[in-house]
Amino acid sequence: MPLCHPVAKRRDLLFTNSTSYTRKVDKEALLLTLRLATVTTLVLMILALPLAGWLALGRSKLRYVIEALVALPIVLPPTVLGFYLLVGLGPLTVTGRAIIRLLGHPLAFTFSGLVVGSVLYSLPFAVQPIVAGLRNIDPRYLEAAQTLGASPSRVFRAIALPLVKSSILAAAVLTFMHTVGEFGVVLMLGGGIPGRTQTLSIALFDQVQNFDYAAANHTALWLLLASTVALLFVYGRSLFRRNRDA
Repeated sequence: MPLCHPVAKRRDLLFTNSTSYTRKVDKEALLLTLRLATVTTLVLMILALPLAGWLALGRSKLRYVIEALVALPIVLPPTVLGFYLLVGLGPLTVTGRAIIRLLGHPLAFTFSGLVVGSVLYSLPFAVQPIVAGLRNIDPRYLEAAQTLGASPSRVFRAIALPLVKSSILAAAVLTFMHTVGEFGVVLMLGGGIPGRTQTLSIALFDQVQNFDYAAANHTALWLLLASTVALLFVYGRSLFRRNRDA
């Protein structure tokens, strides 16, 4: 009897029906991923607005150093960031031991730990679009408000932020979708525990490792569709605004 070629076997697995157990894991991973992305986006929007305002409108010489540090996760391998977070939040460091005493358990391999890692890893996607929008504002608007006696914080809240609403929306969408697609950081810091730290990207990896190509295809298509829709929304809205202003 001829042996089935491994490649042909994997190809056939791609079109077979996944088991009910796998579908259950996918649902848990989807809900956890959406929860993680939502919490991360909310936290980063709170942090990114004042930070972006300081980077774009401030005059401190430290701005360029902080801006470089903010952008570091873009070029840094996510596994590197995940490794240092895993060590830093564990019992081997002063910070990790303080967290354990405060919470009663380490942050590693918990949802809270994933939030910490996701916030750091997605920080540039929240900050950079807002910084770019603020730097495109005509400085005469801000100078006019300052000459009328408005404080810098009021100028930022009342003048600058309403002018960069599109940039803030783009930052929120990009942050959300970037968190949805995270892999290296969440794997290193969370370990991919089903129902606790297993996100969709980790579930996809596990499905491929188990040769469950039908389930992997389903998960990958969902991620591809969600990412495409998000980018179409961001770029389509930007194009619509340019055509409207023309």
